[in-house]
Order: sequence, then structure tokens, then C-alpha cells
Amino acid sequence: MKKIILSLFIAAFSVSANAQIETPAPSPFQKIEQKIGLTDVTLEYSRPSMKGRKVFGGLQDYGKVWRTGANENTKLTFSTDFMVDGKPVKKGTYALYTIPGEKTWDVILYSDASNWGNPRSWDDTKVAAKVTVTPMQMPMNVETFTLSFDNLTNSSAVLGIVWENVYVPFKLEVPTDKMVSSSISKVMNGPTANDMYGAAVYYLQADKDIKQAQSWIDKAVEMTSDAPRFWYLRQQSLIHAKAGNTKGAIAAAKKSLEYATKANNAGYIKMNKASLKEWGAM
Repeated sequence: MKKIILSLFIAAFSVSANAQIETPAPSPFQKIEQKIGLTDVTLEYSRPSMKGRKVFGGLQDYGKVWRTGANENTKLTFSTDFMVDGKPVKKGTYALYTIPGEKTWDVILYSDASNWGNPRSWDDTKVAAKVTVTPMQMPMNVETFTLSFDNLTNSSAVLGIVWENVYVPFKLEVPTDKMVSSSISKVMNGPTANDMYGAAVYYLQADKDIKQAQSWIDKAVEMTSDAPRFWYLRQQSLIHAKAGNTKGAIAAAKKSLEYATKANNAGYIKMNKASLKEWGAM
């Protein structure tokens, strides 16, 4: 009987020793995947909270390197080469460090992204980029440390560092125009209507050579004349309007409206009517 009781005690102790209680992390992990133009950017970091503490000039000393988050170093991964405030950086994964200050912050991309927090020994040769930025004071506190991609365009974004009542923005730029222009040059050797359309719309949105955009969109519309596409015609109207050809813009908008009505596409009907009214044709 004693042996049975002892065996049961050992089994219970073994189960208890191997069991693990799962609890929430004090600084939860977050992963953000953001497309900037044609570049894939991945951001991985942990998010501490204020919990009644003074953060900058308190929890985090001014003038000291900060892991810019909690736990492992914050990581930024880029699928293409990029620039930080105009400074070129090769594609790859980088640790994000900062040196907070009362009036300015240093933002640093460090090529060794395998550290738990700050590197044991800082190596200046691993600093891929370092820029000085001016923090902005916010009218309220943000409890939990936050990184965000703001002010997105086809070729840039602002990475915002937000905590306590401080917002620290720094600009990231990617070579979208170079990549698209290269793609256009290759495809134009034997382009389809979709290629012509895509190139024309990009030139319109990127404020590039509008005459070239006009040539491409006209060709795209011509290539699809047997089965007119109201969205092609819509962009043709906008491109001609920007090029100063109001007559051509009105003609294209009327055709787009006609085919959008047949397709019962309320959005394009509304947009075309608004443009025709703007151009004095309704």
C-alpha cells in the first residue's frame, strides 16, 4: 500500500513539475507587414506600457542607446534597397535603435539584428544609417509603445515612434519609380493593352510625362475597341484633362459613362457625371 501511495505521489509531482502556466506577456509582440510601393517591409517588435512610469528622462535616460521597444531588438526587413532620410541603405534586416534626447533623437539602423536588447559591445562599423530627427510633443499620453507606418505614398512612408507624449517621425524611401520605369521599358517591347493602361495610369498618378501617358492610354483604348472598357476610358478622360485636352477628356468620359451605365457600375457612373459637370459638359 505504501508503495502504491509513493508511486501516485511521484506521478503527481512529475505532472506538476512539467506543467507550465501560460500568462500574457508584459510587452506583447507585434508584427506588421507593410507594402511601400513595390517594396515589402516587415516590422517586428515588442510593446511595453507606461504603467504609471515616466518614460523619457525617467525609465529611458536621455543620451543613452535604447532598444526602441522591449525584449529582442526591434527588426526592420526590406525586400529592396531603400533610403532613410535620403541616406542609401542596402536591402536586408536591421535592428532599430534610438538615442532619445530632449530636443532631438538619433535614429539608428544596425546591421546586426540578433541581439536581445542592446548589443553587448556596440560596433560603429555595423551602423548602416544614422539620422537625427526632431520629436513632436503630443497633447496626450499614449500608454503602450507603438510603431506605425504613416503618410504612405508610392515611394515613401514615415515610420513613427510613439510613446508617452512623444512622436518621433523619420522618412523611409524606396526606389519605386526606378523599378516601375525599368519594368515599363522592358514590357514596352511588346506591350499588351493592360501594360499600356498600367503604364499610363502610373505616369498620371506619379505626375510624370503626361504626353507619354496620353499616348499609352490612347493605344490601350484603341487595342480594346472591340470590347470597350469603361475603366480604361475613365483614365483616358483624366489623362486628357490633365494634358489640357478638355474636348478629348469629355469624349472619353461620355464613352466611359455609356459603358459604365450598361455595366450598372454606380461608382463609375457617379465619377464620370461629376467630371463631365466639372468640364461643362452636363
